[in-house]
Amino acid sequence: MSIQTIATTQAPGAIGPYVQGKIVGDFLFASGQIPLDPKTGEIVGTTITEQTDQVLKNVGAILAAAGTDFDHVVKTTCFLSDMANFVPFNEAYAQAFEAEFPARSAVEVARLPKDVLVEVEVIAYLA
Repeated sequence: MSIQTIATTQAPGAIGPYVQGKIVGDFLFASGQIPLDPKTGEIVGTTITEQTDQVLKNVGAILAAAGTDFDHVVKTTCFLSDMANFVPFNEAYAQAFEAEFPARSAVEVARLPKDVLVEVEVIAYLA
């Protein structure tokens, strides 16, 4: 089985020793995305809604680079800096999925890279 690395300029480059994603067989394993503008590397937004929207744009760019989309996401892991943001996060998150929602874990963490409010990683099936 081959392993392919995903790299796209449409999503932020890695800010550490990792890649945007790996395709293994029929699955994409995408690294967690935070709300960085892919062109400037700057944090986008100050609210959970604004940051979630940017995170999902970044995730969408990685999905597209792998030849798939949100309809093929089977699992997400969502990291929130404050569970008080859970309801507005869910509202923004739900907009990314037109068909059925994927399986999901959502947890509060003590801190995220660059002190952002949200990070999302996905596993997607390649159709």
